[in-house]
Amino acid sequence: MFLILIAQVVLDFGYFRNFVEPVLLKKRPELSACVTCHEHGTPPLQPLAAGATGWSEEQSRKNFAIWKQFVVPGAPEKSKMLLHPLAKSAGGDKFHAGGRHFASKSDEDYRTLAEWVRGAKSPGGAGVVRVLQSNSAGDSIHIIDPAKNEVVGRIDGIEVPHGLVISPDGTRIYVTDEASRTLDVVEWRSLRVLKRIPLSGRPNNVDVRPDGSKVYVGIREAPGAVDVIDAGSMKNGKTVAVKGEIHNVYVTPDGKFLVAGSIAASTISVIDTTADTLAWTLTLSAGIRPMAFTKNADGSTKEIIVQLSNYHGLAVVDFASRKEVRRVEFPDLPGHERETEGLQGSPSHGLAISPDGKTVWATSKYYDAVFALSLPELKVLKAVPVGLHPDWLTIPPDGKSLYVAVAGDDETVVVDTASMKVVKRIRVGAVPKRVTSGVLR
Repeated sequence: MFLILIAQVVLDFGYFRNFVEPVLLKKRPELSACVTCHEHGTPPLQPLAAGATGWSEEQSRKNFAIWKQFVVPGAPEKSKMLLHPLAKSAGGDKFHAGGRHFASKSDEDYRTLAEWVRGAKSPGGAGVVRVLQSNSAGDSIHIIDPAKNEVVGRIDGIEVPHGLVISPDGTRIYVTDEASRTLDVVEWRSLRVLKRIPLSGRPNNVDVRPDGSKVYVGIREAPGAVDVIDAGSMKNGKTVAVKGEIHNVYVTPDGKFLVAGSIAASTISVIDTTADTLAWTLTLSAGIRPMAFTKNADGSTKEIIVQLSNYHGLAVVDFASRKEVRRVEFPDLPGHERETEGLQGSPSHGLAISPDGKTVWATSKYYDAVFALSLPELKVLKAVPVGLHPDWLTIPPDGKSLYVAVAGDDETVVVDTASMKVVKRIRVGAVPKRVTSGVLR
């Protein structure tokens, strides 16, 4: 005679707070968010405080205590919380007063709820790594899980999203909104826009200090400026005048400087991030496009790697001497015809340095490819074809994959950095350009 012991599934509060509650807060097309009805329905959800986009921990524990009564631990297929909002054709209940939120059990939000019921634990402080792909001709940002290389969510309602960056604590996503001329602050847990902060002009790129205290927005309107946003108050605290309307802004890895580039003025402006005053400028021979940074052993900035208008390659600026010291032109690819339509004066536009600092990746719109170059030698290692009009690049923290925004194909293309081969093509929105990655909590 054998005694079979079955472990009892214990529902995790941390997972409920970090992943289930955002589903209950989420607004879906043509449907009300769950919280809208359940603030006064059954089972109840705690009422949101005025202006709040989520619950306090105390409120979340009350939500958890009630909602866990409407599931069967270990059995999503028997849990009312999952059956009510599921489409009848997928096995849902006969009727749900709040409508059918999940067309199938493969819906990402349904799967999140099901994982909780099966006993999934919260990763806690570790957070989750995500790739964020903005779509420059649309009003959405696609959220990609790099472990699966699949789209697992979207941020909607930001028309012509341009720059985007994740806050250092992983709780917010800052997005420049060209249509409204605002910096939109998105809360990660709910994917809601917390606030639209008015800017001094039409924005382009955005970056944030490593301590999270300030957000810098490039203003692409003459005469040129960088807006300094106080992250705590979510207010535009200062506008720093610079030479030329600004295309890109980058906080140096050590956080001490903000580097802004102007296409029109061919000028790099360097701002001291303590005083938020202009420290120095450098004018090059062509418009300033994307930039990246190499570091000294102490973490300070060694070089600025710069892409230039109408140049198929890279320029290198020594940060200490404030001088251009080198250029590297990319080779033509035998057997490949140059793509010359729609380049917008930028045959090479998009840079990413590997986390180990040994490789820099750069796009080639001429050849619909990405080039890998060794650091510090800047020797071309390989050209990898990726698709029509590759634009921005990002490498998640583990360094295993390069994500390429392929604007002409409406795809985010994944390149394995070890084999230097394309391993996945992910369909996203209209004309994807800016792409970033990081840990979200």
